[in-house]
Amino acid sequence: MISRELAIALRDAGLVWRPESGDRFQLDLPGDVEHEVEADVFTVSDMTIEAHRYPTGTILGFNGTTEWALDSVSLGDAVWLPREDQLRELLRSTFRSLTRLEDSFEVEIELGDEHKRFEHPDVAEAYGLALLELVSRSR
Repeated sequence: MISRELAIALRDAGLVWRPESGDRFQLDLPGDVEHEVEADVFTVSDMTIEAHRYPTGTILGFNGTTEWALDSVSLGDAVWLPREDQLRELLRSTFRSLTRLEDSFEVEIELGDEHKRFEHPDVAEAYGLALLELVSRSR
C-alpha cells in the first residue's frame, strides 16, 4: 500500500478516483475532527461502505457497521490508497519495466523521448512515484 503522503500528492496533482469495490482509502477531514480516524484504512464494499454517485458528486456511504458514527463523507474528504495493480494500470502505455534491485524496485516509464526511472524499497511506492510524474506532466 502506498503512503498517505504519496496518495495526497497524487490527488493534489490531479489523479481522479472513481471508487470501486475493493478500493482502500483514508479520511482527510477538516482540522476540527479527531485525527485518530484519519489513520484508519477503509475499504469500499457493497456491504459496509458504498460509493453513491449523484450529479453533484460522489459520496461514500457508511452502512452502520463501523464502530463510530459516520453516515457519509464526500469524495473530497477521502484519500484513495491505490493498490500496486491499479498504479501499474494507470501508467498505461508509458510503463516499460519493473526491475528488482538489491534493496529496492525500479519502475521505468517512457514519456515522449524520455525514459524516467523511479526507485523505492516498496514496489507500490515506486509505481506511485512514476504515476505522480505522469499525472503532474499531464496537467
